[in-house]
Amino acid sequence: MAKSSKSYQSALHEKDGINPPESFSSSSANSIKSHRRKQPSAEDLVKGIISGNVTALSRAITLVESTNPKHLKKANAIITACLAYANKSIRIGITGVPGVGKSTFIEAFGLHLTHLKKKVAVLAVDPSSTLSQGSILGDKTRMEDLVKDTNAFIRPSPSGDSLGGVARKTRETIILCEAAGYDTILIETVGVGQSETAVHSMVDFFLLLKLAGAGDELQGIKRGIIEMADAIIINKADGDNIKAAKSAKLEFNRALHLYPEKASGWTPKTALCSALKQEGISEIWDMITEYVNHTKANLYFETHRTEQNKFWLLQTIEDRLKSNFYNREIIKTELQSQIDLIEAGKTTPFAAAEYLLSL
Repeated sequence: MAKSSKSYQSALHEKDGINPPESFSSSSANSIKSHRRKQPSAEDLVKGIISGNVTALSRAITLVESTNPKHLKKANAIITACLAYANKSIRIGITGVPGVGKSTFIEAFGLHLTHLKKKVAVLAVDPSSTLSQGSILGDKTRMEDLVKDTNAFIRPSPSGDSLGGVARKTRETIILCEAAGYDTILIETVGVGQSETAVHSMVDFFLLLKLAGAGDELQGIKRGIIEMADAIIINKADGDNIKAAKSAKLEFNRALHLYPEKASGWTPKTALCSALKQEGISEIWDMITEYVNHTKANLYFETHRTEQNKFWLLQTIEDRLKSNFYNREIIKTELQSQIDLIEAGKTTPFAAAEYLLSL
């Protein structure tokens, strides 16, 4: 069959695209492409953070949160450079069961602080968010007014299975936020349990939000959570709930007197508030200010932070040793073999552990 007189073109032939407008020069396009390819250096990010640039801060936090080993060295360099500008904030842990109104409280509290010319960073420790124990990303969308405040910075935590990993990243993020000029750090935790212990180990003041009614007063008597609290706040104390809230406040006051004196010399306090109506918020800040003045006067404030740093040193070593151990190829193979022997009754857990540790 004879070829057509028309020149043959492949179906893959690329047609000319639409020409860009005259106002959009080729140099502009090349500049944008170059900007996308170029990643800022650690030095550039540190300069940006210190000058209060939110984009630089967000990028640095992303590096800290990354599981890519290539990012670890750069993240560590940034954190080390920021240390000289850190440790100048008040760190406040906020906890409470889902439904207690943490998001509403944090927004009301955060807005009160920004009105006082404070710079507020809201961070989160939530290793269980993938299991839906409360959505931190949802929290960011619910805090509509605070997220628009130029003196506030809200950073959701990465979800993950490792509480230690998420907590460590939050601990390092605190340093970056302080270097960026945020003088009040609010650290939110979801639910009750291990995450509370992790948050307590990185804050100056630990605030427990509770509800009146529905048996929540009794749940609050759990020794671990009560012992950690520097203040118990009964939220949603408004409308028909005021009487129940006052009753709950009395119950918690009685419970607090059953516990030994804190090393800080501070007597934990209870208070009522309605985050929805923004009532009782200023009194809570006054209470925290009183605590800070008290613990700085008796030198507990700095001593406590030093102890926390020691804790995180040991915790980081333990996490790294554990990770290195389980990631060894021989352990991955031999661990399953030892489990099989245990199930068959041919060895004991202690003998198996001794063998694996000797490899």
